Parts: sequence; structure tokens; C-alpha cells
Amino acid sequence: MQAWYKKYFTPQKMMRTVLLSTLLPILFGIYLYGWRVLALLLVVTAAGVATEFLFQRHYKKKISEAVFVSCILYTLTLPPSMPFWMAVIGIVFGLFFGKLVFGGFGANPFNPALVARAFVYVNFPEPMTISWTQNAHGLPGGFARFLLPEIDAVTEATPMILFNNTGSTQPLGDMIFGNIPGAIGETSVLIILIAAAYLIWKKVASWEVMAGGVVSFIVLQSFMYYVVGAPVVDPLYGLVMGGFLFAMVFMATDPISCCKTKEGKFIFGAIVGIVTVLIRALSLFNGGAMFAVLIANTFGPIVDIAVRAVKNRKKNKEATA
Repeated sequence: MQAWYKKYFTPQKMMRTVLLSTLLPILFGIYLYGWRVLALLLVVTAAGVATEFLFQRHYKKKISEAVFVSCILYTLTLPPSMPFWMAVIGIVFGLFFGKLVFGGFGANPFNPALVARAFVYVNFPEPMTISWTQNAHGLPGGFARFLLPEIDAVTEATPMILFNNTGSTQPLGDMIFGNIPGAIGETSVLIILIAAAYLIWKKVASWEVMAGGVVSFIVLQSFMYYVVGAPVVDPLYGLVMGGFLFAMVFMATDPISCCKTKEGKFIFGAIVGIVTVLIRALSLFNGGAMFAVLIANTFGPIVDIAVRAVKNRKKNKEATA
């Protein structure tokens, strides 16, 4: 079995660490919404592995284990009731146009999971923004159901949609513990923070990116809320609602598509935080973190070039002094 696996897949220790960090969000997602979460995850993963296999087979290359990470993270950003065929189209598009056409693992400028999510968000807006599933309460929760029923999208939907439609917010405790409707892996702030601590402890995810994103988000959100009086929510609520923290922990810290220099990582995170606030405040989109990370991916290489240029200029001045 191991020989067969190594024949087709390239083992990647870092990717396995990220996979372990997603285990708790997956289990909690099943608890909240039912076993359809696992079914959706398996279908998306099968489609993603098949896509990379067919592409890499032409170039006689192996499948990277990073494909499992992309498939899982993409699935965790979807509503639990997302139709299987829509989810499959998204992951095929994301892997092909977000990674494979650039040369595969290590050459992708964008996060493939977010490319996939952006594609389905734009092309299939109803299941991504209107239809939401009721979350479970108590035990056994979703472990006893395949999928919980849908809810009124106006009065009980995600905190971001609820605020944009009615101007009201859900209890902070519910958002911290995940007692809210939403995407599969984005509801519980507590579980996301546990995953963040694990990834930082294992030195897999950059704390600089996370810190840059959170600090810039709080600063700009506070300015928009307290000084400008823009139609944005309180900074603390804004931080924990929507997919911002999930994006900062799992998406923005992707070592391939984010900055490589230490200073650049802070700047990269700051770009994500700032753009998220601007999109939420000035556009029609309910979220913003998804597009913010993709925009930061675009500027990441430029930021690294600028950081290295400043460092080299300082070294040259010190050498000639």
C-alpha cells in the first residue's frame, strides 16, 4: 500500500501538518450540519485528486499532497448544502487555473482553494449567499443527521448577512463557540484559534502574516467605525464574523502564495486586513477576506522585491560608510 501511494503521490511533511490542523474544523462541521459535510469533502477531494493526476500524468509527475489541503480548505469555506456538482466544478477550476497551469505545486502565485471559492461565489451566488443550513444544538448534533434543514436566510443567516440586511448582530459568544449558521469551517472562532496555535507551534504557518492581518484590520475597522462612521460593525465583532480569521490562519499563510521575507509577511497580512475592511465597507459583498487574500497574492512578489531592495540599499550604505 505504501509503495503504491509513493508511486503516485509526493509525501510532504508540512502538508500533513496542515491536514492535521483541519481535523477539528471538519469534525465540528459534521457536528453542526450533519454527515453531508463528510460526503461533500470526499467528493471534492476525489475530483481534486483526479484533476491533478490527469494533468501531472501528461508531464510524468506525481501528485502533491498539497492537493488534499486545497480540497479540504476549499470545502470548509462552502455552505454544507452546496450541490456536489457545483463544488466539483469549483475545485477543478481552482486547481487548474490557480496552480496547475503555472507549473504545479511550488509555482502557483494564487491560493488554489481561494481561486476555487471565488469562482463558485461569482458563478453560483445563490447557494453561496442565500441558502443556509440550520446548525445543530446539543448532542448528538449533526452526527445523527445527514443534513439539517435550511433556515430563513434573512433572520437567522450568517452574522455578516444578518448585519448587512438588518443592522443587528448575533451574540459574541455564539460566534466564538460556533453556534451560528455559516460556511462549514468558518463558524467557530475558538476552533480556528486552536488550529492557529497548532500551526504556529509546528512552525508551519507564519505568525507574522496573522499578526499583520489582525492588527491592520482592527486599526482600520476602528477608524471606519469610530471616526468615519461608516456602515461597519464594531471592530471586535468584525474580527470574529465572516471568514476573516479562517482566511488569515489557513489561506493567507500559504507558504507558496504569500511573501517569503519576514518584513514582507507583515505587509502581506496588512494588505489582507486592510482590503477586507474596505471591501466590507464599500462594496456589495458580504465578506471580503477571500478577495483580499487573492489581491495580496498578486502583490506578494512585488512586496518581497521591495523589501529585498531596501535591505540591499542599507547594506550598500553600511559597506561604503
